[in-house]
Amino acid sequence: MSAWAETSGETQRNEAEQKALDQSDTAISAKTASANTNASINTLPTIVISAHPLDRTASDIATPVSVVEHDQLASGATTLGQALAGQPGIHADSFGGGASRPVIRGQTAPRVKVLSDGSEVMDASAISPDHAVTVEPLLSEKIEVVRGPSTLLYGSGVIGGAINVLDNKIPSRMPENRVEGEVNLRGNTVADEKAAAAAVTLGLGEQFALHVEGVKRETSDYKVRGYAPEGENEKRVDGSYATGENASVGLSWIGERGFAGLAFTQRKDKYGLPGHSHEYESCELHYNQPHGTHLHCGGHDEEHEDEAAHDHEHDHSHEAAPWIELDSKRMDFRAEYAQPFTAFDKIRVRVGYTDYQHDEIEEGSVATQFNNKGYDGRIELTHVPVAGFEGVLGLQYARSDFEANGEEAFLPKTLTENISAFLLEHYQWKDIHFELGARQEWQTINPELGLAKFSTQDYDDTATSASFAATWEFVPDYALALSLAHSERMPNAQELYANGGHFATNTYELGDANLSNEKSNNVELSLRKTAGDFTFGLSAYHNQVDDYIYAKTLDRFEDFRLIQYTQANATFNGVEAESSYRIDDNYTATLFGDYVRAKLDSSDAQGNRNLPRIPAARLGSRIQANWDALGGQLGGALEYAHVFKQNDIADYESNTAGYNLINATLAYDGELNARNSYRLYLQMNNLLDEKYVSHSSFLSTIPQPGRNFTAGVQLKF
Repeated sequence: MSAWAETSGETQRNEAEQKALDQSDTAISAKTASANTNASINTLPTIVISAHPLDRTASDIATPVSVVEHDQLASGATTLGQALAGQPGIHADSFGGGASRPVIRGQTAPRVKVLSDGSEVMDASAISPDHAVTVEPLLSEKIEVVRGPSTLLYGSGVIGGAINVLDNKIPSRMPENRVEGEVNLRGNTVADEKAAAAAVTLGLGEQFALHVEGVKRETSDYKVRGYAPEGENEKRVDGSYATGENASVGLSWIGERGFAGLAFTQRKDKYGLPGHSHEYESCELHYNQPHGTHLHCGGHDEEHEDEAAHDHEHDHSHEAAPWIELDSKRMDFRAEYAQPFTAFDKIRVRVGYTDYQHDEIEEGSVATQFNNKGYDGRIELTHVPVAGFEGVLGLQYARSDFEANGEEAFLPKTLTENISAFLLEHYQWKDIHFELGARQEWQTINPELGLAKFSTQDYDDTATSASFAATWEFVPDYALALSLAHSERMPNAQELYANGGHFATNTYELGDANLSNEKSNNVELSLRKTAGDFTFGLSAYHNQVDDYIYAKTLDRFEDFRLIQYTQANATFNGVEAESSYRIDDNYTATLFGDYVRAKLDSSDAQGNRNLPRIPAARLGSRIQANWDALGGQLGGALEYAHVFKQNDIADYESNTAGYNLINATLAYDGELNARNSYRLYLQMNNLLDEKYVSHSSFLSTIPQPGRNFTAGVQLKF
C-alpha cells in the first residue's frame, strides 16, 4: 500500500464498506517481474509505520511508504521480490522460482536493506541475485518499505529504502480467548504450485504466549508460451522449480508495559538455477597491454581485433540445471518496555543470530558452499518530548563471518564488523512536520589469508550520514513534502575482495581493495492529497552519487562477462505517481506509473553513460469493485500495466522489449461464526499470456511465467 492513498477519503466509509475495500484490494498489482500477482494498494484509514519508532503515520512521513498487508501476502507471492513488485517505484530482480530481490528506484542490495522486525537478515542474498532472501512472505504480518530520513535508523547508504518484514513469531500481545491462528492452502497452475501454511498463538497463563508456525511449498519448473529450449518438448524454464519449508516456535512474556520473547526459526529450501552454466570454467584473466585486464577463453581472440570474436557460434550440450540447497537457523530476541526510566518513554531491543549455509549442487555433488554466521543487535531509546522534539536514539552492532568454498569461491573468508550510532528527531510547528536524522558508522573488514589471488588488505573506515525532511499540510487534506539527505556507504567485502568466476550470473568478478566511500546527496519533493473521493500522490527525486560503486564490464566472451567493481559519479532521477477516484461506494478507479533514469556523469571508455539493469518505465490503471453477497463481502479488481521498452542500456546489455500485463482477482470474505472467518480467493495473472523478460533481472534472456491462476482458502480462528 502506498502512503499516497493511505487516507484517500475512505474514512467516510462505514466498517462494512471498509472491509469490502480491503478484501478487494488484496490480490492485484502491476506485476512486472513475476506472474504471481500481488495485491494492489490497500486503502486504510490510518497506517502506523512500525519501522518508524515514533509511531508516525504514513501521512506524517515526507517520503512515500509502501505497505503490503497480511492477506495480500498470504494469497500472493512466494519470494520477497515478487511480494513487493508492482508497488510504486518497486520492481523485482528475479532469478527463477526460488530467489527474487526487490529493486527500488533502480537500486537493490546493498543499497536496499532487508529487516526482520527491525533486525538485519543475515543470509547471503546481498552477494548474488541467485541467493534467496530468507524471509517468508506467506507467514508475514505485513511488509513496509520506508524511504527518506527514517532509513538512517537501519543503515547508511540505504538510498533505495529499508524493507521491514513484520511477523508474529514472538507474540507482543496475548491472544484473544487464549487461542488464535490461521490456516492457508493454495495452488497455482503455471508451476503446479502446492502451498500450505499454518500459525497458532496460545495463551499460557496470564502473561505468557506461545506461537508456532510453519509453511511448506512445492513448485515445478514454470511454463512460458512459445518457450522450448533445445532438446526439450515442454514449454518450461529448466531450473525454475522451488521447494521449501519454514518453521518457527516463539515464547513471550507479556506485561502491561511491554513484552520480551525468544524465537527459533529454521528454513530449508531447494531451488534450481536457470541460466547457470559452467561452460566458461576455462576462462582465465590476462593482464597485458595495450588491452589491459581481459578474458582468455579457449579460442577467444586475445588481440580483440574484431567484436565478432566475442560472438562466434559454439555448441554446448544440454545439461541439467544446477540447484541450491539452503539451510538457515535463526534465533531472535525481541523486547519492548514503556517508561523504563526517567526521561525515556520506551526502550526497544532486537537481537538476532543466524547460522546460514547453502550448497550449490551440480551433477549430484556440492560444487560450492556458502556459510555466514551473523550477529545483529540494536537498542533504541525513545525520549520524552524536549522543547517540542520527540526522538529516538540508539546503537547497533552487526558482525558477519562469511566463507565460500569450492569451484565458485570468488570471495575470501572475511570477518565484517559494524558499529553504528543513530538519532531521529521529530518536531511539529503548526501544520508542518519536521524530521531530522543522523547516523555514524564504524566498519572493519578482515580477509583471512587464503588463495594468493585474494587481497589480504584490511579495511577500516567510517561513514557519516544526515537527513532533513518537512511535510506541510498547506490546506486541509493536501500535503507538500521535501526531503534532503547526505548519505555515505562504505564498500562491502564483495566489492573489495572478489576475484573469481561466478557462473550463476555468468561473470568473472574483480573487486578493488582501494575503493572509497560512496557519497550520495538526495532530494525528493512530494505532493499528495490524502482525503476525499479523489486522492493522488506525486513524487520526484534526484540522487547525485559521488564515487558510485558499480560492476563495470571490462570484457565479454559470448555470454560470459568480466566485471570489476569501480567508482564513478552517477545520477538517478525519477518520478512516481498514483491517483485514485472513488466512483461510488462500490467502485474505485486508479492510475499509476513510475520512471527512473540512471546514468554516469561521464562516459566510460566505450562512450556509454548508462548503468546496468535499470527497470523500464511503467504505466497502468486499475478498477476495483466491492459488493455485499451471501452474507459476506465479494471483491474484485482488474488491472492493466504497460512496461515500456528499455533501450537506455549499459555496455554489453541488450534492449528489452516492452510488454503488457492484465491481471485480475476475485475474493470472498465470510464468517463461520463470531470468532471464525474464511476467505476464498482467485488470482488470474498475465491473462494475455505475454512472453516477456525483466530488464532488472540478471536472467534478462529468460522469460517470466506465462498465464496462470492461483486459487486458495484462508481460515482464521
